[in-house]
Amino acid sequence: MEAILLEYAWVLVVLIVLEGLLAADNAVVMAVMVKHLPKVQQKKALFYGLLGAFVFRFGALFMITFLVNIWQIQALGAAYLLFISIKSLMDKGKDHSDEIKKPRKQSGFWMTVLKVELADIAFALDSMLAAVALAVTLPELGDFHIGGINGGQFIVMLLGGIVGLILIRFAARQFVVLLEKYPSLETAAFLIVGWVGIKLVVLTLAHQKVQLIDTAFPHSAVWKTTFWVVLAAIAIGGYITAMAKSKKKA
Repeated sequence: MEAILLEYAWVLVVLIVLEGLLAADNAVVMAVMVKHLPKVQQKKALFYGLLGAFVFRFGALFMITFLVNIWQIQALGAAYLLFISIKSLMDKGKDHSDEIKKPRKQSGFWMTVLKVELADIAFALDSMLAAVALAVTLPELGDFHIGGINGGQFIVMLLGGIVGLILIRFAARQFVVLLEKYPSLETAAFLIVGWVGIKLVVLTLAHQKVQLIDTAFPHSAVWKTTFWVVLAAIAIGGYITAMAKSKKKA
């Protein structure tokens, strides 16, 4: 029994690390989504959005075998992230001198909450599938089953998902503060949003129902290394640029 519990603890640690890595890019997307709200509403939007996302993830664990086949969720998520990335970058490149008296219309509070929830749902499928793949390798613990999954395995996946959402919540808030302190970081943030959209495109194209590329490619060392290297390059480049502009203003 001790050996089994140790194995469960190890898989839980791996899941938490995995969720932590995924939280980095998810948090940037959510920070950009809530940045236009007043500070008090920013925290509430993240809280309500991720609360709804938790309900979805919990329910999704019961229906994982059904949700695996819905590749359209990731496709819509990819399209939406690419849209807001491209649109925002194009808007930043325009001359808005004639529009000073016409402030851009931003999403309201509840619409922003909805966007946060939809973004997390798009991200959730990949992380849940990874969690299932890890959890099913564990020996069964207990005689009960939940949603067709052994109770012990289900609890490990649920705990990993809860920790992941907590990490995203606090990481997103820190990114909002950073964007407020260094507004020029917003360009890098939208580039990251677009790059995360590309990540969802790759996952969609590799889906078993689509298979336009090798289904193993999104989980290969080559793609994962490429994704994180490019993400780091955008983040570091944006930070250096922001620091340089900040020094010039000072």
